[in-house]
Amino acid sequence: MNPRHLYVHVPFCRRRCTYCDFSIAVRRVVPVGRFVAAVAAEHRRVAAEAGTLSTLYLGGGTPSLLGAEGVTALARALGVAPGLDEFTLEANPEDVTPEAAAAWVRAGVNRLSLGAQSFDPHVLRWMHRTHDADAIASAVAAARREGVPNVSLDLIFALPEALRRDLDADLDRALALEPDHVSLYGLTVEPDTPLGKRVARGEATPAPDAKYEEEYLAVVGRLTADGFRFYEVSNAARPGFEAVHNRAYWRLAPYLGLGPSAHSFDGTSRWWNEAAFARWLARVEADAAPVAGREILRPEQARLEELYLGLRTAAGIPVPEPPDGRLAAAIAGWVGAGWAAVDGGRLTLTPRGWLRLDELAASL
Repeated sequence: MNPRHLYVHVPFCRRRCTYCDFSIAVRRVVPVGRFVAAVAAEHRRVAAEAGTLSTLYLGGGTPSLLGAEGVTALARALGVAPGLDEFTLEANPEDVTPEAAAAWVRAGVNRLSLGAQSFDPHVLRWMHRTHDADAIASAVAAARREGVPNVSLDLIFALPEALRRDLDADLDRALALEPDHVSLYGLTVEPDTPLGKRVARGEATPAPDAKYEEEYLAVVGRLTADGFRFYEVSNAARPGFEAVHNRAYWRLAPYLGLGPSAHSFDGTSRWWNEAAFARWLARVEADAAPVAGREILRPEQARLEELYLGLRTAAGIPVPEPPDGRLAAAIAGWVGAGWAAVDGGRLTLTPRGWLRLDELAASL
């Protein structure tokens, strides 16, 4: 296998955001030492399969809740030294102090992904976020001051219209911080989330599809005009600041995942860990593999994933050439509608095409 990319899921959060359906563990006091020891034990089980590490991504949950010492201890337990191509830490803004940022940089972190989401205090309260708008600016300043070379902001669009969120104002404040990278997420309503339950009771109404499209295209336009390039449907970067780790996923490179709910992939099969923190921890501490399931991709599944992931990116895919020409006619229709472009033998989607990604990929 010899994957060069490692993901660690850190499940801890102070509270659950209104839209979140991730595998998290809400804890008043985070069991940092116990978690680091368990990840180290899981890593030892698979270390023989691992190659020379190129990227490490600490996602969650809220990895910054591990603090300065916890992130340092986790990096040490994984045998990580400064100098990786990319070491990303997801962080909530309120956790990014100068002291923590300095310790993270010493541990090898060279990319910080901040869960900003919005700068509107009313919206942040509705989301159940634990930071305010000023904390975002303070976090960016601390990261810059302590030498983090790549700072990314997460932003959410397509919020319920009843919130009266001013998207332009949010973009003004985000761009004023001069991030290197922006990850853009359209709000989706999952049934088992607090938001999903409110929608089911008729207490909230999701943004209509037309609003989703309008806001997505507006953000793409603003970021592009400011010098960003959308290299993937949800990710924009200034030149040279694209996410190396995430690109490995889109290229179907092998990767290892550690921690609750983490996924791994070896090129032909995929497996995933127990999602609940308590079950994952019990398995690992009993010296048992925490794997909950596994699938082997059939050739047609692998081909569909290759097409879908390729079309998510600005690089696109080679133009398919079916003998009967029906697909060629369909692609010509996409180009005419402004959803796609063909250049140099490659098919790429435009931002309007990305909004129809599922439909177009399925038709291939």
